[in-house]
Amino acid sequence: MSTAFPEDSVGLVAPQTAHFSEPLLLACGRTLDQYDLVYETYGELNATRSNAVLICHALSGHHHAAGYHSADERKPGWWDSCIGPGKPIDTRRFFVVALNNLGGCNGSTGPASSNPATGKVFGADFPMMTVEDWVHSQARLADLLGIQQWAAVVGGSLGGMQALQWSISYPERIRHCVAIASAPVLSAENIAFNEVARQAILTDPDFHGGHFQEHGVVPKRGLMLARMVGHITYLSDEAMGEKFGRDLKADKLAYDFNSVEFQVESYLRYQGEEFSGRFDANTYLLMTKALDYFDPAKAHGGDLAKTLAVAKADFCLMSFTTDWRFSPARSKEIVTALIAAKKNVSYLEIDAPQGHDAFLIPVPRYLHAFSAYMNRIAV
Repeated sequence: MSTAFPEDSVGLVAPQTAHFSEPLLLACGRTLDQYDLVYETYGELNATRSNAVLICHALSGHHHAAGYHSADERKPGWWDSCIGPGKPIDTRRFFVVALNNLGGCNGSTGPASSNPATGKVFGADFPMMTVEDWVHSQARLADLLGIQQWAAVVGGSLGGMQALQWSISYPERIRHCVAIASAPVLSAENIAFNEVARQAILTDPDFHGGHFQEHGVVPKRGLMLARMVGHITYLSDEAMGEKFGRDLKADKLAYDFNSVEFQVESYLRYQGEEFSGRFDANTYLLMTKALDYFDPAKAHGGDLAKTLAVAKADFCLMSFTTDWRFSPARSKEIVTALIAAKKNVSYLEIDAPQGHDAFLIPVPRYLHAFSAYMNRIAV
C-alpha cells in the first residue's frame, strides 16, 4: 500500500465490470436481455469462500465504497469510515464486494446506457427497478464470483432494505443480515417527499419526458430541487441548527428572493448544484420508486413475521435517535417481526445528532457496536 494512503485504508482500488447475457425478468414484467454490473472488491476471498460480505448502497450510492481511485483523489469511497483494516467491516478478515445497482448511473446498465435494441440511450425507456430485481442481479454477481453464501449482506437506508430482501429471497445464501437506519416499508410521509422530488424533475422543461440526452440538455434545475428536498430529510433539526443556525451569508439582508442570504440556503444550493452535475435524473426517479415499492410483507397480507419466517440468517439492526426519515420505530417494527418469527436478532438505537446521515458518519458508539457484531461473524 502506498504511504500516501492512511494505514486503515484499503488503498488504491479499481472498479471491475461483469457482463451478463442471460436475460433478467423484472418485477415490472419487462426483461433486460443483457446488462453490466460495475463493482469493487476489498480484501481477499479465503480458501473456503466463506468470508464474503456484500455492501448494498442507498439511493445515491455506487460501487466506490472504500479506498481511492487514484493517488491524488481527495475523498475516499462513500463508506470508507466502515470498510478497511481494523474498521467494522475489517478487510483483514472479510472479502468485501460493493456494486452499483442496475438502473444506476455509475457504470452499471441504466437509463444513461445504450439500448442494444435501438442503439440510442435508454433514457425513460429503461425498465422500472425494484429491490427484488437488484437482489436477483446481485445473486448472479455472487455466482460469477464463486460465492455461494455471503457471510453478511450489509446496507444502510435503501441498502438495508436490500439486505433484508436477501434474507427472504435467498435464505440459504446469507448468514448475517445487517440493516442500518432502514425500514420494512416507506411511510406515507416518505413517499410524499419522494413524489415532490420526482415532480421537480418531471416538470423541468429540460426533462423532455426522460429523453433529455437526445436534446443535449440536462434537467439541472429539477434535479437540484430534488436533491435539496432530499438533503433536508437526511439531516436532523439539531444537526442543521448546530451547523448553520440563522447565520447569514452576507453582513446584511438583501430583501429579495434571488440572493443567497442564509448559510443553510448556500449549503443546500451547493449540494443541489454538485449533485446535478454527477447524477442522472432518470436514475433518481428509478431509485425513489424502488424505495416506494418496497413492501416485503405484502406477500403475506401485511404480516412481516410470516414473510421473514423463511429467513435463516442472524440479524443486526441499528437506528439513530434523530433520524426522522427512517426513525428507530421503523427498525423496531422489523425487530418485532423477527422476534415473532423466532429469529436471532440484535438491535441498537444509537444516540446521534446527525439524523439519517449518521449511518455514513464515524459516530464512535455506532462504529464500536458495528465492529462488535461483525467480529462475531465466523469466517
